[in-house]
Amino acid sequence: MEYSFIGWIVIGLIAGALAKWIMPGRDPGGIIVTILIGIAGGLLGGFLAGVLPFFSTGGHIWNLVLATAGAVLLLWIYRLIKSRSA
Repeated sequence: MEYSFIGWIVIGLIAGALAKWIMPGRDPGGIIVTILIGIAGGLLGGFLAGVLPFFSTGGHIWNLVLATAGAVLLLWIYRLIKSRSA
């Protein structure tokens, strides 16, 4: 299932909330940064779903899983970078 750019942003918003639920704690940038990271994770998941053929099947739930995994990964990297610079 393919989404438009706007669709992946909406999925990314949901993925950002799920990523925050999976990785609780204080984020250096607050909720706005977490939302933006979720959107970026959603776009990353959408890119992977479009480029890699084995990621393009599975429907809405699989797309949400991909977007959430991307958001968790980006949130983890963000926290790692921010903790080193502080």
